[in-house]
Amino acid sequence: MRDVLEPARTRLDRGEPFALAVLVDAYASAPREVGTAMLVDAAGQVFGNVSAGCVDGAVYELCLQALASGESTRSRYGISDERAFAAALTCGGVIDVVVVPVVPGSRAAEALRVVIDAVERREAVALGIVTDAASGGGALLAVTDDDSRDRAVGDSRMLAAALADLRRAASASAPVTLRYADVPGDSVEESGATEVLAVPFPHAPRLIVVGAVEFSVALARLGAASGFEVTVCDPREVFAHPDRFPGATIVHDQPGRYLAATPIDARTAICVLTHDERFDIEAIAAALASPAAYVGAMGSRRTHDDRLARLRTAGVTDAALARLRSPIGLALGGRTPEETALSILAEIVLVRSGGSGEPLRETHGPIHPDAVVPGGGRRTDAPAAVCADAVDAVVARWDGGGIRL
Repeated sequence: MRDVLEPARTRLDRGEPFALAVLVDAYASAPREVGTAMLVDAAGQVFGNVSAGCVDGAVYELCLQALASGESTRSRYGISDERAFAAALTCGGVIDVVVVPVVPGSRAAEALRVVIDAVERREAVALGIVTDAASGGGALLAVTDDDSRDRAVGDSRMLAAALADLRRAASASAPVTLRYADVPGDSVEESGATEVLAVPFPHAPRLIVVGAVEFSVALARLGAASGFEVTVCDPREVFAHPDRFPGATIVHDQPGRYLAATPIDARTAICVLTHDERFDIEAIAAALASPAAYVGAMGSRRTHDDRLARLRTAGVTDAALARLRSPIGLALGGRTPEETALSILAEIVLVRSGGSGEPLRETHGPIHPDAVVPGGGRRTDAPAAVCADAVDAVVARWDGGGIRL
């Protein structure tokens, strides 16, 4: 959903309305992950999508209708849909999409503003997309993880519980579905439940590139395009400058010293591309001593063997060395800086996601993991495709003083 935040900010600043479509549930093989969003403005311009294109046209029309009517909708699309030839998931999956109109000055707009501002401040925040079966209402809730602002939230116990759960979800790494059921059931329609999809916005993963070489230029560009906050560390100002690395944070310091001092967490990837023993050993040792999820170093196999010996002499244990991805990257066969950067980023994604790295044609089973359902199970059923009736939008936000409907 991050890809629609900037277009949303621009339109809110201009005082222009738009519609936000969010994929809130998925069954079996769906092309996009839960929490994916599409934004359609009053001029009909589109940002993002909720499928691989197969139902985006139908969702686009729903967004235009929401802008015209001011009403939210929840719709389901899948191969059993009677509209299959017009809007169907050819992959065999089923998805639920909620569309909410967002008018500047409305509570929906305020909820999105909370998210946008928190993301800019690098604060954990969650956006809740609510579907209420009893009233047929859709809602937006925005909550940060700042407990100091936790106050009375009105008379609704469900909303109070939702806010508390959303606050916990703000630091999660993936969307979480919360259900507040009146009666047992397998779906919102059957249980009379209020369902909240909590979409967290943790701070962006970090990519630290050591060495301002041409491979670093390509990797920094590709990393930024993939959603990483990129830092390039090199003490040589003549090589490491903003014009060469637009959008990246430039650090002129000894890499080992910088890596030992800068905050590093499990969402950080560190790539040592200097290929210079004056920097490499100290930088790699500091990186391996950190909780970074990925540590890679560029060099030939001969260079790698020499580095291992030097790192052991420097006191790095074999257990720590086992974490080192060297030679860095996957064996894609490319040679250019751009192709090399692609192989490095592919390995980072592989490590982060726990994938196999095999060609998909050599694997079996669903391409994407099954959608997680409330209670920790996984959806294996594919419910009949239905289209929810248009419903009035009920929008709420958490602003430090409570919930407002």
